[in-house]
Amino acid sequence: MTRYKTYNRQKTMIFFTAVFFMMMFLTGRLVYLMVFCSEYYGKKAEDLHERERDIKAARGKIIDASGVVLAANKTVCTISVIHNQIDDAEAVIAALTKELEMPEDKVRARVEKVSSIERVKSNVDKETGERIRAYGLSGIKVDEDYKRYYPYDSLASKVLGFTGGDNQGLVGLEVKYDEYLQGTNGKILTLTDARGIEIENAGESRLDPIDGNNLHISLDYNIQMYAQQAAEKALEQKQADSVSIIVMNPSNGELMSMVNVPEFNLNDPFTLSSELPGTVTEEEKQNMLNGMWRNQCINDTYEPGSTFKIITTTAALEEGVVNLNDQFYCPGYITVEDRQIHCHKRTGHGAEDFVHGIMNSCNPVFIDVGLRVGPERFYDYFSSLGLLKKTGIDLPGEAATIMHSKENIGLVELATMSFGQSFQITPIQLVTTVSSIINGGTRVTPHFGVAVKDDDGNLIKEFSYETTEGIVSEKTSETVRYLLEQVVSEGGGKNAKIAGYSIGGKTATSQTLPRSANKYISSFLGFAPAENPQVLVLVIINNPQGIYYGGTIAAPVAREIFENILPYLDIPYDEQAAKEAETELAE
Repeated sequence: MTRYKTYNRQKTMIFFTAVFFMMMFLTGRLVYLMVFCSEYYGKKAEDLHERERDIKAARGKIIDASGVVLAANKTVCTISVIHNQIDDAEAVIAALTKELEMPEDKVRARVEKVSSIERVKSNVDKETGERIRAYGLSGIKVDEDYKRYYPYDSLASKVLGFTGGDNQGLVGLEVKYDEYLQGTNGKILTLTDARGIEIENAGESRLDPIDGNNLHISLDYNIQMYAQQAAEKALEQKQADSVSIIVMNPSNGELMSMVNVPEFNLNDPFTLSSELPGTVTEEEKQNMLNGMWRNQCINDTYEPGSTFKIITTTAALEEGVVNLNDQFYCPGYITVEDRQIHCHKRTGHGAEDFVHGIMNSCNPVFIDVGLRVGPERFYDYFSSLGLLKKTGIDLPGEAATIMHSKENIGLVELATMSFGQSFQITPIQLVTTVSSIINGGTRVTPHFGVAVKDDDGNLIKEFSYETTEGIVSEKTSETVRYLLEQVVSEGGGKNAKIAGYSIGGKTATSQTLPRSANKYISSFLGFAPAENPQVLVLVIINNPQGIYYGGTIAAPVAREIFENILPYLDIPYDEQAAKEAETELAE
């Protein structure tokens, strides 16, 4: 009996000891949670009773060289529903179906979905948002938002690019400079009870968004308009596939204009500008959209044809293998190894010096000159002039030069290269390389971006670009400018001539591949003033119908552009020279 009592007493002591230690553990755990983890669990509890909504930051503007806003923002609304706060689901469905012009089944699915907050539609115009708010229905949230807006619709569409539904850049300058333009979104926090219903009079906490900064670019609205109108006119008159125009300052690489018609509507970039050819798959439609957005000036390569004779001339002058008085004879063709290569003038130009050879754009003359330079040195000039690397333009998707490898350049390849065939470059590469030749020998980087500023005009960042001096000698540069001025004043580029202005330039007519398709590219590259170039213009007409010679159809387009932009840029007008030209015409 005594042993039994002792045993019970021991069990009781063990039980109370266990309870004591358990209480001590729980007390310690409670103290730990309440004191040391209070901030963590307080935040968790707060999160359970907070609902978060984004406030989009206003994207920075894109502003042209003269202060014209080319890309701005339009106030729109995002319409959302909060399931637990809806009192009359049918009324909400009816109102949203009507005002948002959405199918009822889609609206119903989103209204009836059990979630903390469900977005019904974004980028809703402000007037529609105000009408929805006026219904006074519980459970509907109308938050003001921003949508990218382009005041001039298609102007410079393939340069500016556009943004997606989240206001993030997708194409063009919008994606290239996205980090400066996008800003930082804000937030709205509201308190809810355990059922997820907002607590009345609890107020909202708000983290304000930080708007993006403004991108200032070298593109000029007026010059872009002049060039785009000239391109659209040429496109229609020649029934061409496309027309591309680049206007650049050859001394520093600032791009004043870049046109690729047909352009597309920046405010509706996912609608094709041409009708769909019957039934197409989503993949086929996307490929068509990619083609519509494509910037031919930087994304596409082509055989430059006779405009490349500027580079051949430069290499020959630098090598000292030709001078302006050298005599040539053109019977209408030249034989290289076993290949007979024709001049564009099949009857030949006869006897001519080098000056007239470039004025006449005579293929045999330039084949002769190219052969004098030789395959290895000609390739070396390709490299030293920067033709074998990309220009570094501040637009995405620049294509590279398509060129023979050095060891595969024989005499026939060299002959065709000498007048701009059997290799391909981009239009932007051509204007950049020619700029380095005519500006005294400095390789520039073509660009649009100038600076980033805030809305108060404070400078955030100023962009600088790589230059390489001594690409060619000043003497060669001066000689090339003289020769190209002769081409416009007396030779094949005379359709670009404007009385009172000195203009240099070169025409080209090249055939696309395959040759059997009989499709041509007509082009003209010109600059002014010839003695001190301040503006360079390249016009490319792709697959014109009827007459396709560059001097006949591309040079007049360049002349029209020069007639508008030279006075606009305050390029001096030589009144005496204009009067002398008028007198010559009268005689």
